[in-house]
Order: sequence, then structure tokens, then C-alpha cells
Amino acid sequence: MTAPALTPDLLLQAYASGIFPMSEARDDPEIFWVDPRQRGILPLDGFHISRSLRRRILKEQFQIRVNTDFAGVVRHCADREETWINDTIFDLYEQLHQRGFAHSIEVWDGEELVGGSYGVALGGAFFGESMFSRRTDASKIALAYLVDRLRQAGFTLLDTQFITDHLASLGGIEISRADYHVRLSNALNVVADFDAPATPTAQELIQRMTQTS
Repeated sequence: MTAPALTPDLLLQAYASGIFPMSEARDDPEIFWVDPRQRGILPLDGFHISRSLRRRILKEQFQIRVNTDFAGVVRHCADREETWINDTIFDLYEQLHQRGFAHSIEVWDGEELVGGSYGVALGGAFFGESMFSRRTDASKIALAYLVDRLRQAGFTLLDTQFITDHLASLGGIEISRADYHVRLSNALNVVADFDAPATPTAQELIQRMTQTS
């Protein structure tokens, strides 16, 4: 029996079921589905902002933009020796972006894209896919602005799929598959709007982060 074609709608159904796609490598056309026993999440009230990251944000040496170069963020995320983003996955997320489901937070140094993060929004759940950095702390800055936007927009779940040392240092934790599915079910019933909040100033961001950390 032939497997159904992977479409944006099927991808959204997968996210709503708690699974996500990956490829073994950029040049591998095959895609497989993942439903980890231990799931990574970043509690939206548990983001850890270090003194050094706080100082860097307050320097305001970068500009933060939202959804101005989604494809560029995905390309940078895939620009590494080992990546799970093949052409099919890239095209699917681009289609989701065009339909308003996939979003990017971007860190710019003048006209150069130097950091960012992207993911998929569904109900009150945001499925963080990947992030990249071409300047010190640029991906951390992107994540800080992402967390703040999700809070302001009414999201309740930030899925990071897995936990790395990088994410753990920022407040990421692991939960069981069963716990994740309960949180996901609840989040999908929440009404949230990623596009609604304005991007805060550095001072506003730090003040809100300090109040909830």
C-alpha cells in the first residue's frame, strides 16, 4: 500500500498528533516520523536569562524582525554538516509559512541575517523546529524574543522536541511522552495569535522576563 503524499495538511495533522518529520540528511529524500519517549519543552514561565545574555540584549546591537525572511532562517538552520532538513521538508515549511502556520524570529545585524528560530503554530502550541547563530548569543536572543511573543500571544506550550545542553541552560526540560500529549491536547484548544503582539524594546523584554523568571 502506497503511503500518502506528505502535504502541509498532513504535516499539521502530525503535529496535532504529537509527531514530527525528520530526514537522515540534506540529500536523503526519505522522511520518517518521530514521537520521542522523552519530549523536550521550554516552559514559557521558566525561560532562564543569564546576566551575560541580559547585557547583550540591552546593548541593542541587533534588530529583531518577525517573518521577514522565513526561507532565509530555514536555509541557515540547514547550513550545517549534519541536518535533518531536506528539500521536501524545506518546501513543506515554506508552504506552511505562506498559509500562516509557520513563523520565524530573526536577528539582523544591519542587512545581514545573523540568527533566528522558526517553528509551527497550531492553537496554543508552538513547535520549535530549529535555530541558528552567526554571532555570539544570536540564537539565544531569538529564543528570548520568541518566548516573550508566545507569552503575549496566549500560547501555553513551546515544544523543543529534544533537549540539548544549550536548551537546558535556557530553562528547557524533558517530560514523558504521556505528559507531553496531555499538554498538547490542552494547548490545541487554546486560541492564540502569533502575529498579534508587537516586538518589544530591549528594556520591555528584560522587564517582562525578570518579572516571570
